[in-house]
Amino acid sequence: MPPRPRTAARRRWRRFLATSVVLLAVAAVGFTLWSNQREEPAKQTPAADPTGTPLPDAQRARGDLDRLTIAWNRNWESYDRTAFGPGWSGRGGEPVLADGCTAREDVLKRDLTEVRLADSNSCTVRSGVLMDPYTGQRLPYDRFAASEIEIDHVVALGDAWRSGASEWTSEQRERFANDVGNLLAVQKQANQDKGSKTPDQWRPRTAYWCDYARRWVAIKSRWALTVQATEKSALADMLGSCSPPVAR
Repeated sequence: MPPRPRTAARRRWRRFLATSVVLLAVAAVGFTLWSNQREEPAKQTPAADPTGTPLPDAQRARGDLDRLTIAWNRNWESYDRTAFGPGWSGRGGEPVLADGCTAREDVLKRDLTEVRLADSNSCTVRSGVLMDPYTGQRLPYDRFAASEIEIDHVVALGDAWRSGASEWTSEQRERFANDVGNLLAVQKQANQDKGSKTPDQWRPRTAYWCDYARRWVAIKSRWALTVQATEKSALADMLGSCSPPVAR
């Protein structure tokens, strides 16, 4: 005898409910796994000079400093930011490096900790924290909020222009502007106070003198830029703050 229509409908309804519960449970587990995966902090890379190798130690930096050419600044009146290619306006047009990201994006990923990347683009930093090398301050970063963080050219484009870049090709200048070894994420006000000043005119906090001078010398050496006498003296003074090598 076939089941009554009402009983069959009830059985079908129970099967539907059971299947729905199972599907919802599977979906919830999948979402949790996906959410946890997307929130994993990005791995940080150590600070490096333009070649991707560790910055020179103090002894090598002193030798490199001695080999730099001393010369007066030149062509300062003709400096124009556009001579170094487009900046990082965020409206597109920025040069893309070999890894598919812009220099600004690479620097944020390198210098920030607790980094969260955008779901759809591994180049885009969504949030993170900066321990500012110039001031020692701890600064949060949120892509969608006003930020106290800027990207600084350690050897500023204006100083590079005055110490030799005015004689480069436009391609060389654009490469320099996007050289991640010459870029640091720093506190906004410190970056603006620094401007295009050389170490005889502006210095970061004392605890960062050694690394700052090592980076500055590495950049000027790599790009064959000149230094002024007062600049060289200031760099030598800052390198004097480096800890002596540990005896073995």
